[in-house]
Amino acid sequence: MKKALIILSGGQDSTTCLFWAMSRGYSCSAITFNYNQLHKIEIDSAIKIVQLAGVKDYEVIDIGAIFDGKSPLTNHNERLELHDNIEDFATGIQKTFVPARNLLFLSIAANKAYSKSISTVILGVCQEDFGGYPDCRQDFIDSVEKTISLSLEKTIDVLTPVINLRKSEIVKLAKSLGEPCWSSLAYTHTSYDGRYPPSSKDHANILRSKAFEEAKLPDPLVLRAVSEKLMELPKTKNYEIKS
Repeated sequence: MKKALIILSGGQDSTTCLFWAMSRGYSCSAITFNYNQLHKIEIDSAIKIVQLAGVKDYEVIDIGAIFDGKSPLTNHNERLELHDNIEDFATGIQKTFVPARNLLFLSIAANKAYSKSISTVILGVCQEDFGGYPDCRQDFIDSVEKTISLSLEKTIDVLTPVINLRKSEIVKLAKSLGEPCWSSLAYTHTSYDGRYPPSSKDHANILRSKAFEEAKLPDPLVLRAVSEKLMELPKTKNYEIKS
């Protein structure tokens, strides 16, 4: 059976990639990184996802407070940027960018894959994010894939199933994969402020909300929070109850 190692962040994109790989016959292992991010809820989400997916070979890798920079994801002193609309965020590199994060993650994943005789690493990056996050673009993936193979003298394929999809298309992909992928989205975490339910107007929350609205599908995470009486049902059309 072909094997794949999934870099699982606990977010909706990497979760969709995990179930995408399973649907294509991969025997999946998964890793999640604890890199001293401020909000450990994403690690808890990843652990929940692997349980729902039935992944047995799973590891949370603690790499410590290794990343310098001014990202509010790792630095207590930096303020999270909030706006009502996605267009209001500044263009260029987002303040939440953690320099070289995916580069290090892929290097460690290559080491793990090599030791487990796995020849495929799967990462949930999306080029729709590349303007704010340069390590989400295709030329970066192509370059690091070549570098990894040269460093190991063994080919390690880096697959990015959602890299050319819009966020709304990723939502539709998750829906098309059926259960348990779709219901697992209820336990994913996207919010940069670490809160559940998602309430702030940060970049990630707005992108997620916009994606489900454009896909004309309700977000299972939001429906979960509504069922737990933690928030009211949004008034957008994708949450209209059909008779």
